[in-house]
Amino acid sequence: MSPALFSPLALRGTRLRNRIGVSPMCQYACGSDGLATAWHLVHLGARAAGGAGLVVAEATAVAPHARISDADLGLWSPAHAQALRPVAEFIAAQGSVPGIQLAHAGRKGSTRAPWVGRKAMAPDEGGWEVQAPSPLLFSEHSALPRQMGAAEIAQATSEFAAAARLAQMAGFRYVELHFGHGYLAHQFLSPLTNQRDDGWGGDFEGRTRFVRETAAAVRAAWPDELPLAVRLSMTDWLEGGWTLDDAVRLAGELKGLGVDLVVCSSGAIAPGSQPPQGPAMQIPFARRVRDEARLASGAVGQITQASQAEEIVAGGGADLVFLARAMLRDPQWALHAAEELGEPAAWPVPYARAVAKRARN
Repeated sequence: MSPALFSPLALRGTRLRNRIGVSPMCQYACGSDGLATAWHLVHLGARAAGGAGLVVAEATAVAPHARISDADLGLWSPAHAQALRPVAEFIAAQGSVPGIQLAHAGRKGSTRAPWVGRKAMAPDEGGWEVQAPSPLLFSEHSALPRQMGAAEIAQATSEFAAAARLAQMAGFRYVELHFGHGYLAHQFLSPLTNQRDDGWGGDFEGRTRFVRETAAAVRAAWPDELPLAVRLSMTDWLEGGWTLDDAVRLAGELKGLGVDLVVCSSGAIAPGSQPPQGPAMQIPFARRVRDEARLASGAVGQITQASQAEEIVAGGGADLVFLARAMLRDPQWALHAAEELGEPAAWPVPYARAVAKRARN
């Protein structure tokens, strides 16, 4: 029998050839215009040629003011879709499903790329005003956000929906909404960052309203036959914050809004959170989404070995696994995993001579 990791997965009208996803990883490789470059084609294309079933482009800003940094990828105009089209086409040509993660940084925006120094950019340095559910700093190095009004909240929802339409124009067949890691949507969800007393704050219903309205708007804008995913931080790892029970409850509501998959991550809402360390620490989150919300789930976090990934999928821990750093180290991780697990590895034809020679040796 074939390993579970290499069984196909159907999400609506899209079929993944295996259960291996390339996790969206910020590359900070754009100019200030947010347009995709040759780097994105090579970076993402290599992982598709390396055998992954799903390749997801990095957190992509839905508006200029939604960026984390001035080097972020963006998708807010037809020009941005056109720049991304060769990337999506190449991924698809290798047999992988091309995906993209749509994001809004909220209070974590207007910074430099990490290796330049993650400090707020002043207006005269090209920085922009950041927005958030409540006017609370992320850290002492961040820009103070302005509290969003009702019109600005509605605008953010519309920007996500517009970006989804542009993603279709660019040729992507999977959209993932970044509702975790301390970015705008997560800021609405967590009691630590949402201190509003209006219809977008207070209890669970108020704090989840932006997420629910945005997911519904994107589902309406995104073709019915294509899957819609959400990445959630399942817990804040901080006292008084967003909890796993909250996240599982929200996952069930998102299913009713047409979301097909929840990718289960955690943390990053505020400095100082101390998540447990270990390669399996987030797997129980994905299992609870599958078992209790009855929704497909993705596992992420320190997944590096083929046997480990196979155990997660075969044991019902998640429907697919997402790899990040392991894919940076080895673009052909999926092909090497197939060989390790005894599955025929479909190496690209131009690489066949190297594989055949290795077999003879």
